[in-house]
Amino acid sequence: MMGHDQKPRRTRPLPRTPVALSVLNLLNERPMHPYEMRSLMRERRHDRAFRIRESSVYDTVARLASRGFVEPVEVNREGNRPERTVYAITEAGRDELLVWLWDLTSEPADEYPAFAAPLMFIYSLGRDRAIAALAQRAARLEAGISASDAYRRAYMVDMPGFPRIFAIEDEYAQAMRRAELSWVRETLAGLRDGTFPWPEPEELSELTKNLEKEGHTS
Repeated sequence: MMGHDQKPRRTRPLPRTPVALSVLNLLNERPMHPYEMRSLMRERRHDRAFRIRESSVYDTVARLASRGFVEPVEVNREGNRPERTVYAITEAGRDELLVWLWDLTSEPADEYPAFAAPLMFIYSLGRDRAIAALAQRAARLEAGISASDAYRRAYMVDMPGFPRIFAIEDEYAQAMRRAELSWVRETLAGLRDGTFPWPEPEELSELTKNLEKEGHTS
């Protein structure tokens, strides 16, 4: 039997998409049909992690079933509505879910945040525009943090016994927003008071020439 501090053993390959992760987690709770899965995804705000489309949920369930990770267990009909197939997770699916979650949780990934690209080329904006753009970003981060804090306070009032573990991704997202805001504010302060140097075009040209002479550029 596998210990809680051991990596689960993978049995078969799985198409690893956010929708597949959501489907397996929902079916790990209980059997359900794809329409119910999609409804629960919206209710639980899974759209914070990925776009929820009805077709993608059905397609993902079909792919998981074809690989033996989920299986149909019941077909039912309510009134004049179309038949709905209820699916359950298999042992292979449960094992793969454990492996997947272990990997995602235990292994830091090399991510490419969208903010990194404009920062790489921010010099092209010029110092004044860069400061203005970063100031606007800081203001929007502040607004987002305040809105998230207000939302959390509201649902804590409405659901005082709601387990913290089921909102842990919100805590993480808020921590990342606060960290980014802190960095943006510090960078802005440095650009404004000159402690973060902004080279003039002439200086940059001279630097490039020197690097070329030393063989640091192609």
